[in-house]
Amino acid sequence: MTTLVPLIETTRGGTLECQHFGAVAVVDTAGRLLAHAGDPHWLTFTRSTLKALQALPFVKAGGPAHFGFTEAQVALMCASHSGEPMHVHAVDGMLQRTGLSHRALQCGCHVPMYAELGIGHPVVGSYDERHHNCSGKHAGFLAWCVQHGQPTGSYLAPGHPLQQAIRREVARATGLKSEDLKLGIDGCSAPNFAMPLSHLARAYARLASGERDPDFGEPFGQLSRAMTAHPELVSGTARSDLAFMRAGRGDWVTKVGADGVQAFASTSRGQGFALKVIDGNKTALFAATVAVLDQLGWLDTRQREELRPWRAEAIPNARGTQVGERKPAFRLRAAS
Repeated sequence: MTTLVPLIETTRGGTLECQHFGAVAVVDTAGRLLAHAGDPHWLTFTRSTLKALQALPFVKAGGPAHFGFTEAQVALMCASHSGEPMHVHAVDGMLQRTGLSHRALQCGCHVPMYAELGIGHPVVGSYDERHHNCSGKHAGFLAWCVQHGQPTGSYLAPGHPLQQAIRREVARATGLKSEDLKLGIDGCSAPNFAMPLSHLARAYARLASGERDPDFGEPFGQLSRAMTAHPELVSGTARSDLAFMRAGRGDWVTKVGADGVQAFASTSRGQGFALKVIDGNKTALFAATVAVLDQLGWLDTRQREELRPWRAEAIPNARGTQVGERKPAFRLRAAS
């Protein structure tokens, strides 16, 4: 089996200019491989696609009800948000209910992501840890510690009871053994895991199945409902996950991860897919994601039009003149 294949290619003046290689795995909730491009078991770090799974110990323990978190705040635990006021307000509410200051967040601080989209120009010193795209996840981490009487100062240590609980639940959700999860540290300083694409896809198929899942029914139901009901909190204004989940009309659960990872699932179909663009190119990742949706037959005419901007078929220059094209370079192969 070919390890990696071209997923997206760009041309300029009709001549090939770039190729973005990667792999795709399409599976059902039982982990049966349905289709693929390249190696469906390619080992990849999950990055922020892991967030909904990292929330499992807190949701399983009744954490949202214990603290009175809203559905929107549950969605924020799964988010790579843009640091917009709606996101910061929700994080503030979570921290207030746990009795902690934002200084307890150990995610660090970066320029809010909304600035990258040209939505605003924050002044240095006007943003803090709450504006970090992972602050919702970290607020959930801290809430688990408060609920269980565990130390908050070391909540990111791989040996901390919270991180050990996360590792166990991630292994169960993905169908792997705990020791098979390859440990790394994410950009927000939290432990992250590398796993085969097929297992990440399976976890999302199960997440989207919600209450039908035999092991995580109610927690997966809470998490998937929150994500599909509040996609603007899972991502933000003009962001890809917002566009995808709105186009899905409640049927699609999806999350992007840094460096070219996307996990996607359909509630009605009981299927999920995960893909990796090896060079981490975001535009190629979004275009490949739409191509997978199209090839799987998940798009109707309206959805195809809604997602046209994410296909990025035409490449314009600064004057708006089309100078090239971007198109899929792969076809999904049915599993044998």
